[in-house]
Amino acid sequence: MTSARYKTGFIQEIVFETGEKRIVDLAPYLPVPIFKWVREDPEVFKRVNVAGRVLTWENGADADPDVLYYQLPPSWESASASPEES
Repeated sequence: MTSARYKTGFIQEIVFETGEKRIVDLAPYLPVPIFKWVREDPEVFKRVNVAGRVLTWENGADADPDVLYYQLPPSWESASASPEES
C-alpha cells in the first residue's frame, strides 16, 4: 500500500504498490480486540496511516496489505472461537 484515504463508515480508498486504487470495506477485519478503539471511535478510524506497506493506527492496530489486496477473509473466520474471545 502506498496511501489510504477515508471514504465513509469503515471504508478506505487504498492505493496499492501496483498502482491499483481500490475501495475496501474494513468492517470484517475490525471485530478483534486490538481494533476496539478503532472500531468505536470514527475519528480514530479516519486517522489511518500507511507505514511500510501496512495500514496502521495510533494504538498499534494494523491491517495486512496482502489480506486486503487479495480480499482474503479475516484469519479468525476459520477459528472455532469468536474474535472477541481470541
